[in-house]
Amino acid sequence: MNNKKSLLQRAAAAPHIVWSVLFIIAPLIFVIYYAFTDSEGKFTFENIANLSQPSYLEIFLRSVCFAFLATIICLVIAYPIAYFITKASPKTQKILIMLVMLPMWMNFLIRTYSWMALLEDSGIINTVLGFIGLGPIHMINTEGAVILGMVYNFLPYMILPIHSVLSKIDTRLLEAASDLGCNHFQVITKVVFPLSIPGIISGITMVFVPSISTFYISQKLGGGNFDLIGDTIERQFQTAYNYNLGAAMSFILMILIIISMTIMNKYADDDGGVII
Repeated sequence: MNNKKSLLQRAAAAPHIVWSVLFIIAPLIFVIYYAFTDSEGKFTFENIANLSQPSYLEIFLRSVCFAFLATIICLVIAYPIAYFITKASPKTQKILIMLVMLPMWMNFLIRTYSWMALLEDSGIINTVLGFIGLGPIHMINTEGAVILGMVYNFLPYMILPIHSVLSKIDTRLLEAASDLGCNHFQVITKVVFPLSIPGIISGITMVFVPSISTFYISQKLGGGNFDLIGDTIERQFQTAYNYNLGAAMSFILMILIIISMTIMNKYADDDGGVII
């Protein structure tokens, strides 16, 4: 009976194992192989060494800065929204969550093109500003437009985990804090916020990782004026056909993401709590 159960367990896990090998492990092996070989397949560190050039260092620094700013803005916007949703009635919460997720039901490219129509010099926003005598304002193809695109596309990934944690906080803790003399602001800062840090850490990870690796947003909203890591990697594979250098950049990006996730997860214990 135990052997039969064990066979069934292995059979049930087989599709997951095959999927992991084909779409996770195999691509990582290819990236590492090309990153440390030249065009002839010989082992080399030249691809990694080339990334120390000032132009590439500037791209990496810009990508980290843009992703950091987008993550901070998402956090500032998402926390009050998540808190407001948590305080709403169950029926209203479902509606608000649906509204948060609604943009995610549309194609990523359509959402980005929509912002192009809004931000262009002759776009909807400038048309309205010109009508009231305040425009036009040049917004497209700027750093702010790229960061705005990141914030818009990845904001739901910050709201949802924070809301998930806030909704699980025991209301008796809030009542106890009030009974002990805390006002509403102190309850939020001394009880709600510390207990919501696991959701904040999860949200930061879910926003920072796609932000630092994005490329389409910077191409369309930045007009190609601000190269990010994703843009440079895509160019190496699509136009320069330098797979080895592109793989080296992908490898370094992967290391950056692992480091950032390790730093964030350092502050969360095994039970999802927070080490303070």
